[in-house]
Amino acid sequence: MYPPELVIPFKNQLTDHQFISLETAEEVDEFFRTQRGTVLLVINSVCGCAAGSARPGVIMSLNHPKRPDHLITVFAGVDKEATAAARRYLLPYPPSSPSIALLKDGELLHMIERHMIEGRSPEMIAQHLKALYDQYC
Repeated sequence: MYPPELVIPFKNQLTDHQFISLETAEEVDEFFRTQRGTVLLVINSVCGCAAGSARPGVIMSLNHPKRPDHLITVFAGVDKEATAAARRYLLPYPPSSPSIALLKDGELLHMIERHMIEGRSPEMIAQHLKALYDQYC
C-alpha cells in the first residue's frame, strides 16, 4: 500500500475533472448495479505511464463534444478491493494498471491496457478515446 499523501495528488488529478473515485468493492458493485449509459473507467496507478500518458490523455479527451455519461476511477495498489471488483467487469482482460475501459450498461466495449499506454503521448491517448466517444457515446 502506498502512503495516502503520495497518491492524493494522483487521485485528485482525475477527481478534479469530474471522476468519481470508488474506494470499496461495494461502491464499485453498487455503481454498476444502478448506473446505465456509457462509463469511462480508469484504473489509476503511481507508475510513470499513468502520470505521463494515461491521466493527461484521459483529461484531454474530455474536451470533446461527445463523452461518456459517467467517469469513474479506482486506484491500483491503494484501493485493492475496489480495483479487484472493477477488474471483474473487465474480463477476460488480465489485470493491467494503468488501464482505461469504456463500458455501456455494464458491458465492456473497449479496453486500453498498459502496453497500449506505455510509450504513447497524452495526445495519442486522447485521440484514441475521442474516436471511441464518437463511436459509442
